[in-house]
Amino acid sequence: MTQAETRYAIDPASAKGLDTQGLRDHFHVGGLFQDGEIKLVYSHYDRLLLGSAVPAGGSLTLDHVPETGTRTFLERRELGVLNIGETGEIAVGGETYTVEHGEVLYVGMGAGAVTFSGKGRFYILSAPAHRTCPTRLIKVAEARRVELGSKEQANERVIIQLLHPDVCESCQLLIGYTQFAEGSVWNTMPAHQHDRRMEAYLYFDMSADQRVFHFMGQPQETRHIVMANEEAVISPPWSIHSGAGTGSYTFCWAMAGDNIDFTDMDMIPMEDLR
Repeated sequence: MTQAETRYAIDPASAKGLDTQGLRDHFHVGGLFQDGEIKLVYSHYDRLLLGSAVPAGGSLTLDHVPETGTRTFLERRELGVLNIGETGEIAVGGETYTVEHGEVLYVGMGAGAVTFSGKGRFYILSAPAHRTCPTRLIKVAEARRVELGSKEQANERVIIQLLHPDVCESCQLLIGYTQFAEGSVWNTMPAHQHDRRMEAYLYFDMSADQRVFHFMGQPQETRHIVMANEEAVISPPWSIHSGAGTGSYTFCWAMAGDNIDFTDMDMIPMEDLR
């Protein structure tokens, strides 16, 4: 069973007038990771599509999605899948890949139907593509690791870059995740923007009673969305994206847009935030 929802892009002036529920309606993505279902959200920000597949010991196939307007889902798209659950399998292009927790399978444009099976909890990310790159399973040991922050500033963390130009070729999709050391909760402060790319975040590895306050909005008028475990948020190009949790957490970040330069950021001085 595949369900898809469309989220339209809005400008920052319109976003200023939204109340809490309005912000959640446009940017928050809940209800993912349901047993026996593929759930998708089609965002008009850079046409990024995010979602989940939970085969729950059976199998689920991602093939035709009407929202893309193409005969098959990957006809003009590339795909990245992060497994946040137990070991599972993904079959595509005549090959079956065993995907362990924390690994990413990249699937190039035109690969055909994708079948998920086993006990994995698969986070799906897809962006339009203009060329085909080789399908590849990216192991955690192959990832590029960047250690940042300090305990004193409560932001000691490691950025694990999997679908990244230094690790695996893609057309425009970048995927990785950030893990916090025990006692650290702050991410990306000072904040930044990059008007040339949008992002999406999935917060996971959190207990049921834990929350992350995801900060968004223009630097001079910030807002927040309260996030629970295995919930995602869409971050438009005009927005900052930062967060603080009630405890340590992990989040997956994904980007699509004009370039694949992870360091392409417009930094916001702390004194400019409001």
